[in-house]
Amino acid sequence: MTELRYPPMIIMGVQGSGKSTIGAALAERLNIDFIDGDDLHPKANKDKMAAGHPLTDEDRVPWLKVIGETIAEGRREGRITIVACSALKRWYRELLRSSDADLVFVHLSGEQALLADRLAHRDHEFMPTTLLDSQIETLEPLAEHERGIVIAIEQSPAAIVDEVTRILMARAAGRAVEPAAGATLTGAIDLPREPRGD
Repeated sequence: MTELRYPPMIIMGVQGSGKSTIGAALAERLNIDFIDGDDLHPKANKDKMAAGHPLTDEDRVPWLKVIGETIAEGRREGRITIVACSALKRWYRELLRSSDADLVFVHLSGEQALLADRLAHRDHEFMPTTLLDSQIETLEPLAEHERGIVIAIEQSPAAIVDEVTRILMARAAGRAVEPAAGATLTGAIDLPREPRGD
């Protein structure tokens, strides 16, 4: 059973921001679970995106609920989970947080030109590069009250993982922390509470 030193997390952002790479590396560093949210999409969603069509809110809600339930189930079993999930809209994040109030969002933020360049050099199973514009238009940045870390993707994945880890370890120890250049804190990242057993 994992000691509840760290909060469950969503690694969020538009396609090409490195959610899966950073999520997996961060989970390995902290010795907690990682799940790629793309793997939790129903087949209908994957088929729709593969055809170049953006998902609607109606498409996303069941997927978001599955992600939230997966995180909550892990907490009940004593496991902390990181999930890579775009979480583009504020109400999507509120829906996710309704499953676990301790949830923290790590927003990987970058310029559109950098994101487009990254996408030009990768081949995703069902996310064509044509969806980037619609994702950027949909994205609502973390608000001041949302528990999270905004971090620039211009730096290396190792540097991003180092900085997020530094912030989380400081908060786990109950210390105040000043984010480094390229990172911003939103809301309060506090020690996780014991999960409810219901």
